[in-house]
Amino acid sequence: VQLQASGGGLVQAGGSLRLSCKATGINFRLYSMSWYRQPPGKQREWVAGITSGGNTNYVDAVKGRFTISRDNVRRQVYLQMDRLKPEDTAVYYCNTQHSGADVWGQGTLVTVSS
Repeated sequence: VQLQASGGGLVQAGGSLRLSCKATGINFRLYSMSWYRQPPGKQREWVAGITSGGNTNYVDAVKGRFTISRDNVRRQVYLQMDRLKPEDTAVYYCNTQHSGADVWGQGTLVTVSS
């Protein structure tokens, strides 16, 4: 099972980025997927999740600004991030659970300048 995240970069405050995460080795459509982030010097935190049925959930700090979605044909999960703030600066990870264990992508760095 592998998760490959991409799409991070440097953006000015108020801008947008779209993260992507491709999954291999699993029957993707059956799995819930999540995005986490780890700001510099802080612990990793959950950001958003999407179930196999397409139900979504978000941490309060990103509600109304971030949108998680999935494409079961392409086996990808996305995180559309709008109205970015400097405090969104972090390494972003995609995640799922397989056979009771967490599976993590390699992380993609998002830097928001003020």
